[in-house]
Amino acid sequence: MAKKKGVDISRYQGEPDFAKLSKSVDFVIIQAGYGRYISQTDSCFERNYAGCKKYGIPVGAYWFSYATTADEARLEAKACIAAISGKKFEYPIYFDVEGKSLVGKAAVSAMCEAFCTELERAGYFAGIYMSRSPAQTMLTAEVAKKYALWLAEYGSRLNWSGDAGMWQNSSTARVAGIAGHVDTDICYVDYPKLIEQAGLNGYNKPTNKTLDSEGFRRGDRGTGVYALKQLLMLADKAGIIQAKLADDGGFGGGTEKAVNALLEKLGCKPNGIAGENLIRRLGELLAKKM
Repeated sequence: MAKKKGVDISRYQGEPDFAKLSKSVDFVIIQAGYGRYISQTDSCFERNYAGCKKYGIPVGAYWFSYATTADEARLEAKACIAAISGKKFEYPIYFDVEGKSLVGKAAVSAMCEAFCTELERAGYFAGIYMSRSPAQTMLTAEVAKKYALWLAEYGSRLNWSGDAGMWQNSSTARVAGIAGHVDTDICYVDYPKLIEQAGLNGYNKPTNKTLDSEGFRRGDRGTGVYALKQLLMLADKAGIIQAKLADDGGFGGGTEKAVNALLEKLGCKPNGIAGENLIRRLGELLAKKM
């Protein structure tokens, strides 16, 4: 997968211009909150989530930890779950662990496992955020391999020998849509695909059923195919799928690829057939975007 570029934001970023931000980044990780109480939800979480969704920006979240024991981390996980309930996230939900060196490696690893286990039981894709240096000394090898890692190290490279899904590479970047400095991130994993296919983070697991067994398919031509292609191009503009199609009446490779992408998005078997059901569902998706 090609690297994706994103930012992570909280109330400290003020009021982002999400229209501009949607053209500047591939994803956003939002602070959902901190501590063990639902009242500690970030004051801008709802607004930031709504802004990302409005402009089609894939989104994840993080919960800042004050825990010093596994039991406290479980309480924080329950508060996080309450805050994010009913929402959809294309990127993981991260346990933000900072400044925990005094409690020791065993305690930090136990906290991470406790938090992430609670998130996974609730149907979320869980991860851990830490700076690279303490991650090397405060995480057991088992925990580091078990969960998605988002590591912070500012500079030209991430000095980590294991697998890390995301790298926070700066805290002083400038990005269109945000006034002032902001953290920037590079993602190496196709989390949206993994999460949607697994039915996590508010998504339903795909059934992979066949939507249509009859309909337009590769090699077909005519006004019906031309109309289908116009709908697919509208879906591309609306950010529903990507569609690069020739401006003619033929059902070629590009149309087949777009139809399969739409079928996958709908949780159906990508059989390359655009029948009545697919066209109806596509119309419904487009209507929601208008």
